[in-house]
Amino acid sequence: MENNQIPQVEVVSQLSDQVRVAFYKKTYAHLAGSVLLFILVETLFFQIDVIVDFALSMTQGYSWLIMLGGFMLITNYAERLALRSDNVNTHYAGLILYIIAEAFIFIPLIFIAMMMGGEGAFDILNQAAILTLSMFTGLSAIVFLTKKDFSFLKSALTIGFFIALGLIIAGTIFGFNLGLWFSVGMVVLASGSILYQTSNLIHKYQPNQYVAASLGLFASLMLLFWYILSILSRD
Repeated sequence: MENNQIPQVEVVSQLSDQVRVAFYKKTYAHLAGSVLLFILVETLFFQIDVIVDFALSMTQGYSWLIMLGGFMLITNYAERLALRSDNVNTHYAGLILYIIAEAFIFIPLIFIAMMMGGEGAFDILNQAAILTLSMFTGLSAIVFLTKKDFSFLKSALTIGFFIALGLIIAGTIFGFNLGLWFSVGMVVLASGSILYQTSNLIHKYQPNQYVAASLGLFASLMLLFWYILSILSRD
């Protein structure tokens, strides 16, 4: 009889140390490249007044919900490109699209940080970057040292993100400020996301999915950076 069983696809954790190390190196090299590309695109955006003015205009009232909804649609599409295609060029297209979307939605927050910080604006950005990278490194080290599978966090993270989205929508509609503690809660949520994504890096991905793995880490890193920068930019 014909065997119709679907062949099992090996994940990185099932392969040799050499393959795993090569996969990790590729993933984090792509993550570093993504951060560098984000900085370059963000710098370019701030040189174009039309883009900055448009991004700032989308922060008023319901326009912010439209911008947030568009960002979610674009990033979800980018994630699908990176995860569900076997074409590496499609993976890169998804990653680049995600980076550009992140750079655009960061314009208002970085603009506020620069206005609030005045001459010390770059100090605020540097502090936020250092804190973000320190937390990211520490959380990643926890996963690599313990080898623990943090996939159990998926349900809690999903619920947490839906609650956060609901609060953002409610705050926009009813005009109330979510405040410092919301940002602190989002830092906690982003930290959980880093644990989850790093765990996936070890336990879930296939050897050819290093671009998708770097996108997941980049998304969590930027979420953490967003809310740390939000906290530091407050009066």
